[in-house]
Amino acid sequence: QVQLVESGGGLVQAGGSLRLSCLASGRTFSRYAMGWFRQAPGKEREFVVYYSWSGGRTYYADSVKGRFTISGDTAKNTVYLQINSLTPEDTAVYYCAARTRNSGNYYVPQRVDEYDYWGQGTQVTVSS
Repeated sequence: QVQLVESGGGLVQAGGSLRLSCLASGRTFSRYAMGWFRQAPGKEREFVVYYSWSGGRTYYADSVKGRFTISGDTAKNTVYLQINSLTPEDTAVYYCAARTRNSGNYYVPQRVDEYDYWGQGTQVTVSS
């Protein structure tokens, strides 16, 4: 079993930055791949970024490329999402997810049902 706890959300003005954290506990964290998703009011949960602990492979949704950066600290069992140049369109609940199944070296899981554990989410609100 894996428990994920997100933090770092808040209210920020357009153009600002935030750093979200996802603390994992439970089973060996470093064997999993991680993802961040977000869900805006009235919309489906959407993929934001993928991170593989093995080799540090990353993949970003087009909407966040160049503005979001994911990183991981195995010693702290924590994944970070640095988000810059925020716009009101980034307003959403941000969720951290862990995937226990092997994705291989090339496949990037981007669907909600491809992840096995989820955090409770952290709210990011961007004012214009």
